[in-house]
Amino acid sequence: MRSQTIFGKGIFWQAIRSSGAPELRFASSIHTIAGLLAILSIAAEFEIHASEPISAVVSGFRHPLLVGNDADPVLRFEITNPESEPVRLKSIRLASEGVSPAAAFVDCRIYAGTNPEISKSVKIGSIEPKDSVIRIPADFPIPVGKSNFWVTCRVNPGVDLTSAVSFAEPVIETDKVLVRPVIEIGAVKYRFGVALRNAGDDGVHTYRIPALTVSKTGTILCVYDMRRRMGRDLQEDIDIGLSRSIDGGRTWEPARVIMDMGEHGGLPQELNGCSDPGIIVDRETGEIFCFAVWMHGKPGKHQWVDDGSEPGFEIGKSAQLLLVRSTDDGKTWTKPENLTRVLKKPEWWLFAPAPQSGFQLSDGTLVMPVQGRTGRADKETFATIMTSRDHGRTWSVGNPGYSGGNECQAALLNDGQIMLNIRNDFERYRAVVVTDDLGRTWTPHETSRNTLIEPNCNGSLIRIDWTEAGRPRNALVFSNPHSQKARTHQTLQVSLDDGNTWPERLHLLLDEGRGAGYPSLTQIDDKHVGIVYEGSRAHVVFQKIRIAELVGTAVVESKGR
Repeated sequence: MRSQTIFGKGIFWQAIRSSGAPELRFASSIHTIAGLLAILSIAAEFEIHASEPISAVVSGFRHPLLVGNDADPVLRFEITNPESEPVRLKSIRLASEGVSPAAAFVDCRIYAGTNPEISKSVKIGSIEPKDSVIRIPADFPIPVGKSNFWVTCRVNPGVDLTSAVSFAEPVIETDKVLVRPVIEIGAVKYRFGVALRNAGDDGVHTYRIPALTVSKTGTILCVYDMRRRMGRDLQEDIDIGLSRSIDGGRTWEPARVIMDMGEHGGLPQELNGCSDPGIIVDRETGEIFCFAVWMHGKPGKHQWVDDGSEPGFEIGKSAQLLLVRSTDDGKTWTKPENLTRVLKKPEWWLFAPAPQSGFQLSDGTLVMPVQGRTGRADKETFATIMTSRDHGRTWSVGNPGYSGGNECQAALLNDGQIMLNIRNDFERYRAVVVTDDLGRTWTPHETSRNTLIEPNCNGSLIRIDWTEAGRPRNALVFSNPHSQKARTHQTLQVSLDDGNTWPERLHLLLDEGRGAGYPSLTQIDDKHVGIVYEGSRAHVVFQKIRIAELVGTAVVESKGR
């Protein structure tokens, strides 16, 4: 770098050249004609108008960076060029903290456009990062007026999913000046994840409604809707799919179809849709159970609306509850069994699984969240649990725990009660009830309808257990879109007192962008929690979080692995 100092009477200018581009700093006032002439000569040399410099504002994004995505944006620059002609962008430079960019990213790119949407921009530069300071070269005209530039990163498939990275000290290099942008918000910490399912994967239009669990052997299992033709709910051509990971979520096997009613009854696939999978593992036998709701016929209808499902048991009138089983860790599955006549009350308009995972009590009892309709009106709905004490051979359905809600998930409390956390169709707060007799009777919890906010969407509640300093610990973890207005701000919350309080210091924002929500949590092992949700960066996102970080006992290192 070459520094040139120019003195005139009453003036002091310093021009710093870096990579051929100067940065000018004015350090005093002008008192003489000689000084003015000196400034004009410098401005002519560098083609800079001191009164109207190029300026920029930089902002970050609060979303994960995903394995499997081609490019996830990390910074957006709004550059204002007051010149009468374009200035050429030569590079964007930024420093990083956390995991090494060489370990985290395949490449980093610059995109440019006059539209504020990155989807309408063009790639103008790329580099494979080697150091903590990333310099992405480019040679592109910055047009007169306002324009937008983005830095994106493509994630290395081998990245540590529990690590993070942040970016700071951005510098824009042009052929005339170095521009240090105004930083709109502080450094954003980017976590990593996996784009488990995206639009168009395996020719499927939309993936929705994921539910997550872990098998007896430690295999992570994620079930979901495969909405083949369009994104709408039933009735449509929808099958139940499964993704498996045997290495803690780092890699995933190709999707399997585990429930497909084909052209049952001579009707086309779009009139034989299956949706809303719920999954539970018997940790004593290793058997895995996946439930879903099946609609036959009823074109244009919805099982939760009007006569989309009706009282009784008849296929074609009432939506059906189906079950498939696996005894080989989710590799193969049985043909669907119809449990409607066994479990649904004839007066109920609908009985269906809650699209979440269940859990097992210490005595072997399986506890599965379920939902349904008691009438035709929109709020004649309920949430409860069903249980099995014989390893899934037979099931007993509890009484409705809450009316005016539906999708739910249950967790065990320290006093032996079971807490049911419910999507609430009245206020924009979660409904919460507890039972001490496996769902025969229920009591509203003190936080019901007044504590956990929601935009009316599925949420997830689990209990986690771990050992700290040789002592057993447990907590509740809850996740949903943390908003009362929209399905944004996908957040994890932790309660250390059985759900009585959810301290803000134990909130972890994963994705502030708009998605479809529908999170599902599971404890992967004694050190990690896993989550899937419908995020802003993929139809189904998987992320892995350290328990010590979640519960506030970890010192988060600035340097990752």
